[in-house]
Amino acid sequence: MNELKQAKEIYDGTAIPPELSGRVLAGIRDGKVHYRNRRGRMIHRWTAIAAGFCVMLAGLNLSPALAKAAANVPVLGGLFRILTFADSNKSENGIDYSISVPEVDAESMLAEKVNTAVQERVDRHLAKARQDWEEYREAFLATGGTEDEWNNRKMDVIIDYEIMSQAEDRVSFIVYFAEGWVSSREERYYYNLDFTEERELALRDYLGEDWVSVCNASIQRQIDESAYVDGSTLFFAPDEGGFTTVDESTDFYVRDDGRVVVCFPKYSIAAGAAGNVEFVIQPSEN
Repeated sequence: MNELKQAKEIYDGTAIPPELSGRVLAGIRDGKVHYRNRRGRMIHRWTAIAAGFCVMLAGLNLSPALAKAAANVPVLGGLFRILTFADSNKSENGIDYSISVPEVDAESMLAEKVNTAVQERVDRHLAKARQDWEEYREAFLATGGTEDEWNNRKMDVIIDYEIMSQAEDRVSFIVYFAEGWVSSREERYYYNLDFTEERELALRDYLGEDWVSVCNASIQRQIDESAYVDGSTLFFAPDEGGFTTVDESTDFYVRDDGRVVVCFPKYSIAAGAAGNVEFVIQPSEN
């Protein structure tokens, strides 16, 4: 319980310094507040999509046998569309669920592969969240907490997605998996798909054969620019686990304006206060 209490104090008490430079600060703020804003954005999403349906999931069983929700984005060139496979907001056993699961609708092996991967991650996330909540309950009661006190506690479990850009034959989107209780935990999965060539796209496809050098130069410059006046920074030094280079596993998405945004998870190259860090690769560098 002391560890849980300490995690909460650290998370709640950590502030983002205002001195960070514009580009990196935008990515850091987005990473820190994304979890807090996600539920509100989900609630309002369907009022903005005229063709949307919602389906409430009994018991939150998200199996493929369930009827699909039909909140469609426009058909793009007839090659694909992104549907909402399941949408639900429900409270059960102290857990508030906000679930919005995407599905790629296309007659292709690529769509099948992506949908299967998303479904597997949904199942794992829900199972892990319920396990975490039960283990926390057992620890809480074992260390002197009462049932009445426990009943005042809540956990948020969130699954959502966001389309970052879309074209006639390509789409870039992110699926978010989060849980929040004494501390918050979030995972993001990035999908950049080409339905003409039936494959997942890589940084090389957007930045050329010199993509490693292009990304590294842009990212390092933005890290350097983010340092405070006294030279300190939220980013770890390379020999402390900080940024060294991008590689084939580096996450990214593509914005509507065609700019590539390279992404790093919380704690991976910077202190927790930085959240999920994003770097926009500048046109002059690609």
